[in-house]
Amino acid sequence: MLLSLFSIVDFLLQVASWVIIAQAIISWLVAFNVINTHNDFVRQLLYALDRMTAPLYRPIRRILPDFGGLDFSPIVVLLLIYVLRILLSGVAMDVAMAG
Repeated sequence: MLLSLFSIVDFLLQVASWVIIAQAIISWLVAFNVINTHNDFVRQLLYALDRMTAPLYRPIRRILPDFGGLDFSPIVVLLLIYVLRILLSGVAMDVAMAG
């Protein structure tokens, strides 16, 4: 039962990573005028991804200094998710060995 819970949390962290990567790529494409933001679908997709990732970025943006136009918060959040997944897999291995 506990291993299933670890698997679900790991999957959710993996999905969060992919959402962050998608949001970063789409924001770069918008910044370089590759994607037209006048398209309703693109605008709604960008809005949805921003709403999903903003709570993750907000605490990091408060801590990081201002780098001008560069936003390093997605990279920091991805690194934190990676560390959490490693720690979670270690705990899952310990639980599997004990049980």
